[in-house]
Amino acid sequence: MFSKYSASTASRATRRSGRRRRQTAVRGLLRRPAFRALLAARLAAALATAAAPLLLAFTVLDISGSAATLGLLLAARSAPQVLLLLAGGVVADRFPRRRVVLAATAVSVLTQAGIAAMLFAGPGSLALLAVLEAVAGAASAFLFPASEALTPQTVPPDRLREANAVLRIGANLAFTGGAAVAGVLIAAVDLAWGFAGSAAAYALAWACLARMRVAPATATPGPSLVADLRAGWREFARRRWLWVVVAEAFVVNAALAGAWMTLGPVIAQDTVGRAGWGLVAAALTVGMVLGGVLALRLRVPRMLGLGVAATLLVAPALLVLGLAPGLAALMAAALLAGVGSEVFEVAWQVSLQENVPDGTLSRVYSFDLLGSLAAVPLGQALAGHAADMTSPRATATVAALAAGAAALAALAVPDVRRLERRDVTPPPGQPADRPAWVAPEARAAGAPAPLIVADPRTRVEL
Repeated sequence: MFSKYSASTASRATRRSGRRRRQTAVRGLLRRPAFRALLAARLAAALATAAAPLLLAFTVLDISGSAATLGLLLAARSAPQVLLLLAGGVVADRFPRRRVVLAATAVSVLTQAGIAAMLFAGPGSLALLAVLEAVAGAASAFLFPASEALTPQTVPPDRLREANAVLRIGANLAFTGGAAVAGVLIAAVDLAWGFAGSAAAYALAWACLARMRVAPATATPGPSLVADLRAGWREFARRRWLWVVVAEAFVVNAALAGAWMTLGPVIAQDTVGRAGWGLVAAALTVGMVLGGVLALRLRVPRMLGLGVAATLLVAPALLVLGLAPGLAALMAAALLAGVGSEVFEVAWQVSLQENVPDGTLSRVYSFDLLGSLAAVPLGQALAGHAADMTSPRATATVAALAAGAAALAALAVPDVRRLERRDVTPPPGQPADRPAWVAPEARAAGAPAPLIVADPRTRVEL
């Protein structure tokens, strides 16, 4: 077809138009007070969350000098988190999610401040440390489902992709910065000041959330917590694409926890060295940031299928670790794995938020998170035993094959490949930035029109 513009000129114009569209979308998100508050809270919480494992590890080693004791302390935090996660999803659907997140964040402030006060007062007590970590783990079981399901209450449906991408990019950058700041505090100042800084970051997150005003979720609580849990399970189980992807993620997370997190440093010790492994970890983080940026550019109707396909990029990183762990190859593979994992994460968040009813979203998130968290200790335990029976590199190779096979199996399910994004284009006459909008198919099915309540206690009029 004839065009008065050359192909290269048209291509440049298209790229400029796309870039302006993305910039406009991001600026539009940042003009929303509720989303700004959520983003600021996520950034502050990511700083504290990144610092916590380093601070805890060196505190336990200073007190006891025992790696076994450190394992027990980590278990003291993770055990209540896993045990209470489903209850956390139910609570987040029965009560206002912002209040649940506020309460859980307040507990994080108090536990981190308590550890700081203990260390300022003396050498510290392992028993008290275990109690505080258990309380923090229990709080996180309520925090995660409520926080993840809070995003759709801050932006309109047609901005979920951009919102999730911006939140992920910000959290990854803050997570990297938090780990670096924690390392500086540990080396230059004192562990007690590190925990005090972590408490201050959580307090900043709490203050941001306290100023947030969001529309209430459309929850209809059942007669009991057990009934609500059953309803959440029905929503989870009746969507084949949902439980198939969670099953795939369980296998991939177990492979990563076992081969990359547990055996990666062991293999690096004899190949690229500790400094080299640090560069590999940095490449992974850079890839995650790039993946978030890429997710901002994606405009595809079948986003979930693309996200699951992107998880195939995790397998080469494990395969290189097992077969040819050179520094350049590992950094390149880690970069690709980071890109793939972030594209999947954004696609997954958007798919859940668009296709699961808002009133059960936290409960569905809790089943999803339970699968992810349960995979970590299982993968670590299996990897350790397999490495003793064979070798760390052979185990990493098997993990790569398992992760790749799980991704291909998920892609083989038609419901995963064909799930399309909902039509979130507002009808004529409806402002594009109005959060309280009902999709055309929902109205056609007889859903009532949304009630716009200009009450600042229940929603923000944007």
